[in-house]
Amino acid sequence: MEATRILAIRHGETAWNVDTRIQGQLDIGLNPMGQWQAQRVGQALAHEPVTAIYSSDLSRAFDTAQAIAQANRAYAARPVTPHTGLRERHFGHLQGHTWEQIETDWPEDTRLWRGRDPHWSPVGGESLTVLRARIEDCVNALAAQHLGEQIVLVAHGGVMDALYRLATNQSVEAPRTWHLGNAAINRLLWTPQGLSLVGWGDVSHFDDAHDAPRDETTT
Repeated sequence: MEATRILAIRHGETAWNVDTRIQGQLDIGLNPMGQWQAQRVGQALAHEPVTAIYSSDLSRAFDTAQAIAQANRAYAARPVTPHTGLRERHFGHLQGHTWEQIETDWPEDTRLWRGRDPHWSPVGGESLTVLRARIEDCVNALAAQHLGEQIVLVAHGGVMDALYRLATNQSVEAPRTWHLGNAAINRLLWTPQGLSLVGWGDVSHFDDAHDAPRDETTT
C-alpha cells in the first residue's frame, strides 16, 4: 500500500520557550537561537525529496518552514502553505503566563494541566482530547493528498506530542517519555490506517554548533 512520508518539525526556539512562558496561539517570533536552528534544520533537509511544506500560520513555525523551503534544492521556488489546523494548543486564559505564575495563581488548573486531564481545558482554550482530534483530522486531510510522496509539517510542541501519541497509539493522559526538541527532525509514515513512527528527535544537525548564538540557551 502506498504511504505518505512525513517530516514533522517543531519550530525553532523563542524567548518565551526560554522563559517557560505559555505561548499557545499567541504569535511569538523566533529568537536568535531559533533562527539559527531553523537555518540548521533547513540545511539538514536540503537534499530531501519534498512535494509540499505545510506550516502553522504562527510566525515561529512559519519562519522555520520558510527556512526549510529556501534551503531545499528541489522546493525553493515554491511557497509554504499555512494551515491553522497545525496551530499550537489554545491555552486560553493561561497564555502569556509563565509556569511559575500559573502554579501560584491557578493551582487547580495547574493540577489538571500537569495531570494531563483529557477533558480539562483552560478558559477559552482547548482540551487535550479536542487538540488530538484537530491534529488527527488535519494530518489525515493533508497526508491523503500525497500518497507516495514526502511532505513537511512544521508546527509546535503540542502538535508534535499529539503526532507521537497517534503514531504509537498512546492516550493523551499517558505520561510523556519522549523529547520535543526545537527544530528536531521527526519522521512518520501515514497510510489510510493511520500514522506509524519511523524516527524521532533527531538533532544531529546541531552537533557542530560553533556558529550558534551565545546569548541564549536552548530548551
